[in-house]
Amino acid sequence: MINFTPDPIFFHLFGFPIYWYGIAYAVGLAAVYWVISREARFRGLDETLLGTGMIVVAIAALAGGRLYHVIDQWALYKDHPLTAFLPLTVQPNGSYAFSGFTGLGVPGGIITGTIAAWLYVRWTRQDFFRWADVVAPGLFVMQAIGRWGNFFNQELYGPPTTLPWGIRIDCAHRIADYPCSSYPLETTHFQPLFLYESLSGIVGALVLLWLARRSSRLVSGDLLLIFFVWYGLTRFALEGLRSGNWTFFGIPTASIVTLGFIGVGLVGLWYRHGPGRPPVLAHELVPEAPAKRTADEEEDDFWADDDESDDDATSDDDDLERDADDRDGDADDDETDESTDEPAATTDRPPPTG
Repeated sequence: MINFTPDPIFFHLFGFPIYWYGIAYAVGLAAVYWVISREARFRGLDETLLGTGMIVVAIAALAGGRLYHVIDQWALYKDHPLTAFLPLTVQPNGSYAFSGFTGLGVPGGIITGTIAAWLYVRWTRQDFFRWADVVAPGLFVMQAIGRWGNFFNQELYGPPTTLPWGIRIDCAHRIADYPCSSYPLETTHFQPLFLYESLSGIVGALVLLWLARRSSRLVSGDLLLIFFVWYGLTRFALEGLRSGNWTFFGIPTASIVTLGFIGVGLVGLWYRHGPGRPPVLAHELVPEAPAKRTADEEEDDFWADDDESDDDATSDDDDLERDADDRDGDADDDETDESTDEPAATTDRPPPTG
């Protein structure tokens, strides 16, 4: 069992708390940029579009994720709606204090982020489906890293368990279904649902990267559609282990949303491999990699470079010698001109005076 309960605050900067939750998402965004920039290069797409594109998509995803979380956990914000949209918390005396944002709903972020990405790609006149294949592995990477922010916040956990990887949750972070009076802190551990999503993200990213380089049957956009199906199945399976969720007629709303992801993914894959199949497969759009050079060819080039350097040095020496000869010749000409211009000395003696 894991008895360690982390502090959600990494450190304080000028009196303001810096949360592990934000650190996890910042590291996740950096890793996403590293992955998708290499995928863009692999597919011959313009990497310079990534900087602005990631800012646009990240802002849209954060807004959608926050909105989804606030609706999902409205009971936490209904008495103080200001804390739903500003990084504030309510003190015991009723005043507000800075706390940072600590809640995002991934389904909402995926929806708004995808819409923003589609609009941005349209604005830059790029192929959306080719860029979708670039971004899809990055979404799994973000999920794999960002979910560890939930560990430090002691959230996204399931029911009590006796499994060896069960985690301890402090009484202050328990939901109403699991009070410490009924589930003692020292002996109760919970299912780490965040860990399951993180592991799913790692495996999913590796699978998509492998398919991108090994499958010859994919069409552009398949990787994003596979992500929708994969994430939807994972979240749907884990949603049944959560308690206190936002429900719609008694059904967890996240389950309905993730079923929508699965449906969009499956229908999209069927359509793009059936009546809507593009004329060109995804691997045919990838530029050919330069032929790998043999060790003998690299050695020949090395010595050829040395020979060229020697030739250049010899040529430079010859030029210097010619310049020196030219300067000597100019100096001789100047001496000749000076001797010609001097008046000739006279040998006539003055006449004797008487």
